[in-house]
Amino acid sequence: MSEGSVQHQQPAVPVLEEQRLDEFLSAVPERGQWRYRPRRVGMVWRSKAFRAGAVIAVLALCGLVILSLVRDQTGTEGFLVGLGLAVLPVPLLMAAFRWLDRVEPGPWRNLLFAFAWGACAAALVAIIANSFATRWIATATADPASADTLGATVVAPVVEESAKAAAVLLIFLFRRREFGGVVDGIVVAGFTATGFAFTENILYLGNAFGEDQELGTTGLASVTAGTFFVRVVMSPFAHPLFTVLTGIGFGIAALGGRRRRVRRIVLPLLGLVLAMGMHALWNGSSAFGPYGFYAVYGAFMVPALALVTWLAIWSRQRELRTLSAELPVYASAGWLTPAEPLALASMRARGMARDMARHWNSHPDRSRGRAAARAVAEYESFATSLAVLRHRARRDGAGPDFAHREQELLHHLWQRRDIAGPALTYAARATGRPRAHRVPPPYPRRPHGAPYPQHQVPAPHRYYGGYNPYLQPVARQPGTGHGPVPPG
Repeated sequence: MSEGSVQHQQPAVPVLEEQRLDEFLSAVPERGQWRYRPRRVGMVWRSKAFRAGAVIAVLALCGLVILSLVRDQTGTEGFLVGLGLAVLPVPLLMAAFRWLDRVEPGPWRNLLFAFAWGACAAALVAIIANSFATRWIATATADPASADTLGATVVAPVVEESAKAAAVLLIFLFRRREFGGVVDGIVVAGFTATGFAFTENILYLGNAFGEDQELGTTGLASVTAGTFFVRVVMSPFAHPLFTVLTGIGFGIAALGGRRRRVRRIVLPLLGLVLAMGMHALWNGSSAFGPYGFYAVYGAFMVPALALVTWLAIWSRQRELRTLSAELPVYASAGWLTPAEPLALASMRARGMARDMARHWNSHPDRSRGRAAARAVAEYESFATSLAVLRHRARRDGAGPDFAHREQELLHHLWQRRDIAGPALTYAARATGRPRAHRVPPPYPRRPHGAPYPQHQVPAPHRYYGGYNPYLQPVARQPGTGHGPVPPG
């Protein structure tokens, strides 16, 4: 090879020694001080802020369109009257569904999205699709009366339940960690249907008010009063009950885990078909004669509501049993006191623990009491998430991020143990879990205004061996003599 060819060759990349490489990397400034940042080409679609903004923009646009359509049909005065009457059952229904979700409350962002989807997107799809289908049937059959009946009993149940089920499906797919069972399905479906019923009630009550204005009727004999009694007083749970059947299907599918794909597809579809069938029966009740509505109401709607309520409460008790089954392993390692799993598995004991923490710490500063109660509530939430995480790992296998999520939850528990531990232990004894004839207070008596002594929680016991998410709650430190160190 000639010298010219050697001179034109590219120089080799220098290879740093290991020590020099460490020195080089340690000299790199912090991420916040970078001058040269990688270009985020095409990454805007993956940004959480962008996706959240896009969802909010779409729902807001649907809301403006649906409100404009409803106002055009009812008039401004009818719209305002319908809005004022339709909003009355909304807080009660939302509070009822939130009450069911007290064991492991889902984030409010999911519930607000479900409500907004039902009130805006699902309502817009329903009003456009139902109107188009009814007009097409009337044109094809030249019989407007039969077109209205067919649209109410066949078209409306299929369109409306499919539109509402879309919200449950989206949360099931994209918020899978926060959708873990039947209770989650019932709550999400209930919020979606509550939003849909809210918009639909505005339309029906506004049209009824406009009819009363034309006829000059007022008082209890008015169409508005009758519509309000049927839709708001007697059957505010109608739409939530229909869609809850779809939510139950998704909830049972979530319990089956990721391995049973057929179950994850068949059960939600079965729940959707049942929702459509009950909706069609409810809308077609007037075809059974003058008393058909009351017959369907008493024979189907009330028993179905009672059955769904029982299922929701039973599912919540099942979640509490999961806590009592999964948390003792952490208590045996010293992360929890022996009585805490028993208290966390009782809604009465959990509420008592929050109240006692507020009472013990409210003197002389009430803000300290509120902060203590909030710490106990957060402790209960993190402990519930820890039990559910371990239960899912036992059922479906531990995921790649299981250890990190477990360490994070244990870290949150460890930060709040000084306040939550005594309160939960006292609540367990006071509620008879375990039974105790005498319930001593966790702190000694003290003069008024004197600070409470710090509660000494024992350090986690020493364990040795490797990490096994099915047998041991946390990573060990072999041979150190200190046991597992709290994460963080």
